[in-house]
Amino acid sequence: MKKVLKIFLCTFGSIIGFILILLIAIFLKISVTGSKTARKSQALIGPEVKTLTLDGFTFRDLDKNGKLDIYEDSRRPYTERVNDLLSRMTLEEKAGSMFMPPVSMKKDGSISEKPSLNDVFSLMAKGTSGMLFLKDINHFNIFSGTTKRNMALWYNNLQRLAGRTRLGIPVTISSDPRNTFSNNPLASAFSGDFSQWPEPTGLAAIGDSLLIYKFADMARREYLAVGIRIALHPMADLATEPRWGRINGTFGEDAKLSAMMTSAYIRGFQGDSLCTNSVACMTKHFSGGGPQKEGIDPHFPVAKGQVYPGNNFNYHMVPFEAAFRAGTAEIMPYYGIPMDMTGENVGFSFNREMITGFLRNKYHFEGVVCTDWGIVTDTKFLGMMILPARARGMEKATPEERVLKVINAGVDQFGGESVPEIVVKLVKDGKISESRIDSSVRRILRLKFDLGLFDNPFVDPDNAEKTVGNPEFRAAGEEALRRSVVLLKNDSSSAGKCLPLKQGVKVYAKNIDPEKVKKYATVVTKPEEADFAIIRLKSPSYSIKGAGLLGRLFSSGDLDFKGKEKEEILKLLRSVPSIVDIYLDRPAVIPEIASASKGLFADFGTSDEALLDLVFGKVNPSAHLPFELPSSMEAVRNQKEDLPHDSSDPLFAFGYGLSY
Repeated sequence: MKKVLKIFLCTFGSIIGFILILLIAIFLKISVTGSKTARKSQALIGPEVKTLTLDGFTFRDLDKNGKLDIYEDSRRPYTERVNDLLSRMTLEEKAGSMFMPPVSMKKDGSISEKPSLNDVFSLMAKGTSGMLFLKDINHFNIFSGTTKRNMALWYNNLQRLAGRTRLGIPVTISSDPRNTFSNNPLASAFSGDFSQWPEPTGLAAIGDSLLIYKFADMARREYLAVGIRIALHPMADLATEPRWGRINGTFGEDAKLSAMMTSAYIRGFQGDSLCTNSVACMTKHFSGGGPQKEGIDPHFPVAKGQVYPGNNFNYHMVPFEAAFRAGTAEIMPYYGIPMDMTGENVGFSFNREMITGFLRNKYHFEGVVCTDWGIVTDTKFLGMMILPARARGMEKATPEERVLKVINAGVDQFGGESVPEIVVKLVKDGKISESRIDSSVRRILRLKFDLGLFDNPFVDPDNAEKTVGNPEFRAAGEEALRRSVVLLKNDSSSAGKCLPLKQGVKVYAKNIDPEKVKKYATVVTKPEEADFAIIRLKSPSYSIKGAGLLGRLFSSGDLDFKGKEKEEILKLLRSVPSIVDIYLDRPAVIPEIASASKGLFADFGTSDEALLDLVFGKVNPSAHLPFELPSSMEAVRNQKEDLPHDSSDPLFAFGYGLSY
């Protein structure tokens, strides 16, 4: 046994050592490359933007020529300003505007030119000045962050640097969700200083459109305070396939509920029309990413396509139609392939029938269409594949062929990519006309003008301190956390209902902070000493063979607990009356757990404190399930991926929820 353990430790240690060496090598290579790129870009940095005063008005002299040009004149209609700027741009500058790669920031708010071991996300980003001055890129996505004040300082530093480009085109910053209580590193950002709210499924469980508008309006003010002007959300996808790993970002499986939530969400972020106080929404993932075959997400190379066995494609468009009516500024197509729905089985961003024929021509969408992240280039290091491009249906194509296909499909912008040189080459080789590029860049520039970035791109760090995560916003988020929890079971006895528990009872706490429980009850260390146990669980997840690196970042596989894990849970539930709370990032199959529990809650991202307020009756549960909970994996497998509410004899139906 000792020999086996020794071999295991040596092998495990070797793997960890290899990973550490690889990360250090990646860091050193990117660091050296970043230093060289920064030195090259320094030679291209022009003078700072100064102001001009004419007729009592002050303007920014963006091209530094000492004259007021049409695109600099805030009194002019946006159409004139866009056309003037477009006429001044080189092909390289136009191409740069079509890309939105990640950018990192230093903790003190200064510009990042090299990766930092303190910020793993910086390893995914290139040097800032190199992207601005060598690639003419002026849209960036931020993954991580720093303190709210330093985020504002960094943003202002970035805009000042962008002002020193030839035409002074301001930068637009985008972000995934920053206000959810729990998160997926690739689907939502860490909340940090921002107010914390339930995930979108939790907001749907509350089902109050006024509340979601209030949330979006507060999040908008937080985003604005630090310079985030594009929200890479909401998700208008429908959770009709319960195994899909991105359900926690949706408003559930019901199209009517999702449409109501989506509309209020967009209006809270954007207002009635885009303006200087708006945060533009990039609604995703067109045309609804929920019906993935067997729930396998198209992030994974083993995905089997987006399918409609129930002939229910139009149902998935209902929330997007609400988004169009609400005026969503942008649309993001998904990676998935709409299997046999068009003349070729390629991902949505490559699919001309879907983008030009359906989105543009049928729905007359004139906003910006941006691809999902990373569909053009593979991530490699020293010849080794780290992360392949999510080019579904175009896996064998070259990056140049993929870019050509995307642009010909009718898409305007590339998310997570930084290869504008490919667009330049395609135009120079006569494969794309410059007028086609102009049509996309015109939309992209119009949004910058709509948001007021050309006239005043800066933020006030003092306002960021006062706004982000302020007491009012945090209190509203805390209330929403409590309102979003669904009570699924409350056993009766001769003494009445089990819940709410009486304060002072003896409680055995599992997966919940005992110190928080002590505010309500006497905490014991052994189940047999307890009057009740309180246990928190998370929906099961299992790795899918061939899912790759991204497969470890999304929930996937079966929805039921298995083997030893299941038996340990049931053993506790059978040994002491138990209150179970389960975090549903997607539906779970829990018939035995539900049967053995005395009280059962479902949450969608909530704190221990919020849960305990419900368990002990400080708050009365009022939420309802935004999707059904199937009774078995057989029922799950027999469902059709595109149909809602079609599980046979569900354990808990859509809309189910109890109160005290």
